[in-house]
Amino acid sequence: MTADQLVYLVIGSGVLALAYTFFKSSWVAKQDVGTPKMANISTHIADGAMSFLKAEYRVLSIFVVCVAILLGFSADADKSHMVIAVSFIVGALCSGLAGYIGMKVATKANVRTTNAARKSLGAGLEIAFAGGSVMGMGVVGLGVLGLSSLFAIYGNTFDIQTGDNLANVDNVTRVITIITGFSFGASSIALFARVGGGIYTKAADVGADLVGKVEQGIPEDDPRNPATVADNVGDNVGDVAGMGADLFESYVGSIIATVALAAAATTLISDSTKELDLILFPLLVASIGIFSSIIGTFLVRTGEKADMGRLLWSLRTGIFAAGALVLVGTAGLVLYLDLDFNLFWVVLIGLVAGQLIGTASEYYTSYEYSPTKKLAEQSETGPATIMIGGLGLGMVSTVIPGVVVVVAMWLSFEFAGLYGVALAAVGMLSTLGITLATDAYGPVADNAGGIAEQASLDPEVRERTDALDSLGNTTAATGKGFAIGSAVLTALALMAAYSQVVKIDVFNIMDIKVMMGLIVGAIMPFLFAALTMQAVGRAAYAMVQEVRRQFREIKGLLEGTADADYARAVDISTQGAMKEMVLPGIIAIVVPIVVGIVLGAEALGGLLIGSIATGFLFAIMMANAGGAWDNAKKYIEAGHIGGKGSDQHSAAVVGDTVGDPFKDTSGPALNILLKLMSIVALVFGPLFIG
Repeated sequence: MTADQLVYLVIGSGVLALAYTFFKSSWVAKQDVGTPKMANISTHIADGAMSFLKAEYRVLSIFVVCVAILLGFSADADKSHMVIAVSFIVGALCSGLAGYIGMKVATKANVRTTNAARKSLGAGLEIAFAGGSVMGMGVVGLGVLGLSSLFAIYGNTFDIQTGDNLANVDNVTRVITIITGFSFGASSIALFARVGGGIYTKAADVGADLVGKVEQGIPEDDPRNPATVADNVGDNVGDVAGMGADLFESYVGSIIATVALAAAATTLISDSTKELDLILFPLLVASIGIFSSIIGTFLVRTGEKADMGRLLWSLRTGIFAAGALVLVGTAGLVLYLDLDFNLFWVVLIGLVAGQLIGTASEYYTSYEYSPTKKLAEQSETGPATIMIGGLGLGMVSTVIPGVVVVVAMWLSFEFAGLYGVALAAVGMLSTLGITLATDAYGPVADNAGGIAEQASLDPEVRERTDALDSLGNTTAATGKGFAIGSAVLTALALMAAYSQVVKIDVFNIMDIKVMMGLIVGAIMPFLFAALTMQAVGRAAYAMVQEVRRQFREIKGLLEGTADADYARAVDISTQGAMKEMVLPGIIAIVVPIVVGIVLGAEALGGLLIGSIATGFLFAIMMANAGGAWDNAKKYIEAGHIGGKGSDQHSAAVVGDTVGDPFKDTSGPALNILLKLMSIVALVFGPLFIG
């Protein structure tokens, strides 16, 4: 097959993924919503989520237009940046759409999961997982379809083939440069969506916990708590829409980085007439991943009386099967295209590395294992010791992922150079369609538990939804591992592509400009995390004051004879997120450009090195510390070390409150920060030469 035909095969896989999302979304919508009270609660959550998303997208549309104009007016001699501006807009739209699709079905699946959990644990998992799979397939479908369509359009426009599948090197380079705008758009929207959604959900969560649990001693999702609906809305806008945009950006970024480095990887081609095949290889691997993930979702099956162990292995069966199918398909693809078989080993390395990082995160955060159990025991002596223990646990948890990434980089480079490092990230995310499904189903299950509590259903239903939620925490740890590991490999590959654009082979740390940039880059993750943590603190403060006001002023609220003003709490979280998300997002884009203009291309390279090194470890530390604090609280709530309402439980709630923005706002957003600064450097690189 020629390059043209291969591109259309990739486009077809993207269309197939979107067809799957339509099919599964329709199936979820047909399931029974349960009682009128359950349906009413779900409607409030869906309306609040859509209200937030509309407000967020209004703000982001202004940003997209401004940046597109900036890109258009910075056009170079061949007007490439004008087309980059178009790619930027398309990437932004696809990223926003990925989040919207996932959130739309999640707000349908939550109440239907609750109703299914009235029957059995397995029935609840089936609907929750179906809702998550819509998000997973929507992300990979839009990513592959967007990239491959732009490649086909620009390839035909600029004539990237000279005949017999031989690449026109100058035009190929131009097309790849233009397509980087797609990744720039995806990264920009992902950062704002992750930060905005994270601020929203954690402001509501912290407000609900501190006033409801600690001060009033009522359950987490008690309908008397004014922040309850806002908290459930936050699960959707942060953990679904924000996460969807986040992983869409990771997925696209890994493919773009590999494609950008393909031109320099000619030693991997056994036939000089197949240069375009190497460029298309990461897109083809992603396509194989789509087919494999779809098959994997149909293997996730449970019985009516499945226990937690069977549920977990049901999900893992789908993931492992998808990974095995990717490897078989990749081996066949390498042989069919007559490329170096080392590329197969690189994809294998990526898959294994992602699984190892995810397993390490699961070990340090799940209360099935000793680290979190020991952390919960530290609540015996109060909040201070559980805080110290959580920070220490988060720090030590960076060792295994750090070593895994170093080994993966080393082996990938040995097999296929810098191209291999980028391709390992593609391999790691090749099964994103199903791994994201197992991650996105968690917020659906969390919402289902909230609806069960607010609708006053049988306690057995809440026990089942809590079991699904606990399972979601375990699978989310794996998802975060994939996201963090791929972020580092992708950022490194983008930095390598940047070095080619600015024609700098080596960044010498003894060069004062490189050292200056390195220090600025090392500062960036800390500054970014500080801004987002403080933003959550301010928004949570406003929420706490509002919840206290309602308990104080609404007569009969605490007794259950009056209704809370849920809309006011939702509005406070929305306004806080809109206000606070702007500055961190702008800094992430402006700082690399300023450093490049003022200090030069060498300093910007140093900035990327510094940010990748500190951001990688900081992201892991925050994600795992936050996850451990959360599950230490859940371990105590399950009846251990005092149980609910005890002093130990209060101490654990304090740890969980601090851990919430760690694991759901600042930590995940650091992944995007690393890639966004790298893609900004790549897009604007020509401006910094000389």
